[in-house]
Amino acid sequence: MPDDAMHLDLPASLELPAAPLTALRARLAERAAEQQLLDVGYRRLDTELGPLLLAATPAGLVSVTFDGAAPEATLERLSATLSPRVLEAPALLDDAARGLERLIAGDARTYDGALDLALARGFGRRVVERLREIPYGQTRSYAQVAQSVGSPAAVRAVGTACRKNPLPIVIPCHRVVRSDGGIGQYAGGAAAKQLLLGLEASSTAD
Repeated sequence: MPDDAMHLDLPASLELPAAPLTALRARLAERAAEQQLLDVGYRRLDTELGPLLLAATPAGLVSVTFDGAAPEATLERLSATLSPRVLEAPALLDDAARGLERLIAGDARTYDGALDLALARGFGRRVVERLREIPYGQTRSYAQVAQSVGSPAAVRAVGTACRKNPLPIVIPCHRVVRSDGGIGQYAGGAAAKQLLLGLEASSTAD
């Protein structure tokens, strides 16, 4: 991450036990938010789909990625694209984490929190907006989504936009599949996509 990104690194001789260090980071995050010094907060979340990295701005949840175990690349991208003022702030994303957990467990059909679509731009933004309209438990083909955004020839571009969707799970790019019935690609892997689709299918069948 760039040198001016906000983070907390303590010398080995001053390292604190895990619990006090966590509390200290939480207080730093709260103070940064109060003083409007925190532009992007993030936290890790362990789920059935694997470790996720959640990030939010004051406007809402801005990013969900499947690299929670090794988030360096995502943090670099957030710092370069949104703001260098990025800080680990788990408590500030507690509501978002609970919302994700409810979706993955099948206890909710939509994410009710605020979203920030700052990372979805151009054609990708049009596709992401359309993905939000696909009903729970249903699917659309890449070709159907291309048709719905007024670019029927842009099937490959729709696939790219789905892959780059900054808010997977929350904005359901997993509901877009191949016209031949194949599951298609997914940022979290085919197994994660199949799990989400199967969960929704079973929930709507009840």
